[in-house]
Amino acid sequence: MLLLYSTTITARLRYICQFVFESQLGLPYRITDDFDSWSAYTGGKINYSAKTYSGKAYTIIPHPLLFEKNIHEQQTDCFSWEGHPAFFKIQDSDIPFDILAASFFLLSRYEEYLPYQPDLYFRFPHNRSLAFQQGFLNNPIINCWLITFGNQLMNTFQELKPVFQKFRMQITFDIDMAWAYRHKGLLRNLAGFMKKPGLERIKVRSGFQEDPFYNFKLLQAAIEKSELPVIYFFLVAAKRSLYDKNISPQQKSMQSLIRQCSNAAVVGLHPSWQTHEKSSLISSEKKMLEEVSGKRIIHSRQHYIRFQLPDDYEKLIAAGIQHDYSMGYGTVNGFRASVASSFLWYNLIKDETSTLQIHPFCFMDANSYFEQKQTAEETSSELNYYHEVCKAANGIFIPVFHNHLLSASEKMKPWVKLFQSFISQLPPAV
Repeated sequence: MLLLYSTTITARLRYICQFVFESQLGLPYRITDDFDSWSAYTGGKINYSAKTYSGKAYTIIPHPLLFEKNIHEQQTDCFSWEGHPAFFKIQDSDIPFDILAASFFLLSRYEEYLPYQPDLYFRFPHNRSLAFQQGFLNNPIINCWLITFGNQLMNTFQELKPVFQKFRMQITFDIDMAWAYRHKGLLRNLAGFMKKPGLERIKVRSGFQEDPFYNFKLLQAAIEKSELPVIYFFLVAAKRSLYDKNISPQQKSMQSLIRQCSNAAVVGLHPSWQTHEKSSLISSEKKMLEEVSGKRIIHSRQHYIRFQLPDDYEKLIAAGIQHDYSMGYGTVNGFRASVASSFLWYNLIKDETSTLQIHPFCFMDANSYFEQKQTAEETSSELNYYHEVCKAANGIFIPVFHNHLLSASEKMKPWVKLFQSFISQLPPAV
């Protein structure tokens, strides 16, 4: 067992120790503020204090962050450590920075509690993040840090045998618009045609062509052989709005699709844009999805990746959501929390560990297509890059795809091919 000594034991310290030692390194551990009993311990131990100790121990001089209760600007000057950026530099330690405090800063999304100017969709802008400004947004540096840290602990104490997480992958789809033309009514289609005339709409409405967005058999067939776990996040707003364009969940065609997907995979909620103006809609949309699918809904991803901390996560918890998949950016691909592992959300305002499990994503096709303006070939390279990075970090890779960006329309064929090619090259899930 690993014994960590600290002069003060706080909720923040308990949280990050659970993530680092138990969740990521698989090491049994205990925290104590009793220096004498810690000194007498003969197993692997960490001195997380400014106290000097002449015996064998791994020393980390702590940064104040884990012992504070308030939220304020932090000095985060970066330097290089073992080929990766690091911050909260310290002296006279076995590691040149406070890895516990730095990991907590990134994992808790500390910087998102500080004042900032939201983007067009009321979100935290990626270019305000330390990861973007210091050039490590495309790397899960917490995982990278902990691999090196775990090996250092093992080299210091032979009895400590870190058990690193195994790489996993989970495919997710956001179903914002299940159909392009069908089931939308004559007036809605007429308005769409006036805005953007095209033969495709006429062919689909006339029954001569399948709706290009309704490609669920193709998606399912592509991932069937890999046996990878899949989640479909459904937008089920009762009323349409500027950003909520799916057909009504009251329509039989929509209900049939939800049941079809729930029989083949996990179904989650895609809370509508309107839930931000009326939070009670989260529970009503969740209830609707549960009634149609016949399954308990505990997974969620925010529509447009719109969320602000801590309010939106607190609303999800109140509605009974246990797993959230929104931790990423809706503007650029990369690691928003600088990690490729799931973790419990820490509520900085209440200064406590929550029950909400966060599952971060680092790749979304909509970012590549709409925001980064990439070609299918460029996106293919980026998709493979993030897959390999997560694999090397012993993390979990959760790409986000949209059925309407993998449509049967002519211009999207390269993107469908990209998806099919990526899935086909993956080894079967173990």
